[in-house]
Amino acid sequence: MQWIIFMLLLFISSMEMLTQNRWKKQASAGLLENCTGCVLCSEDNGCITCHHRLFLLIWRDGIRQYGMCVHTCPPGYFGVRGLEVNRCTKCRSPSCESCFSRDFCMKCKDKFYLYKGQCFRQCPPGTAAQSGSRECQETCEPGPWSEWSACTHESRTCGCKWGVETRVREVPEAAREERTACPALLETRRCRMKKHCPGGEHRAA
Repeated sequence: MQWIIFMLLLFISSMEMLTQNRWKKQASAGLLENCTGCVLCSEDNGCITCHHRLFLLIWRDGIRQYGMCVHTCPPGYFGVRGLEVNRCTKCRSPSCESCFSRDFCMKCKDKFYLYKGQCFRQCPPGTAAQSGSRECQETCEPGPWSEWSACTHESRTCGCKWGVETRVREVPEAAREERTACPALLETRRCRMKKHCPGGEHRAA
């Protein structure tokens, strides 16, 4: 009877060892898959250090975090190269798809508008969405119109029945610097000449 119990315990122990070995092989295979591009890798946390040209991306699953080595950082992250580790750092704004630094967005997610590195649901006051893009541009508000110029024809103010007069308005310095698209800054209209040239010369139009 004792011999039977001994053989049974031996069989159970062998099965447990076989199961553990099989699990270790599977875990090792999964670990190798998760450690692509790693210099140092942890079974629990994935990559710890990457090869020089790769970026370390840390992502969370509940309270656990895992490391992966990637060639380019995914949307919502930007790459920061360091002396020891290159890291993918998350953009601060959740509405930012691509950023230059943590606080400066370069492209916003759908339904958001980009203005000066920030994402907005609507373009801020004083700005408008550019045609064909989801970027806001400052609207140009020129100054008041000047008085109409003298009526002229081919740079002369006399000697013709009809001429043209013009008026202009100035653009604010800020709009000039940012090359903002502005409405019309010059207007012309037809006018009637009121005097003859000296010597009585008069040409009918």
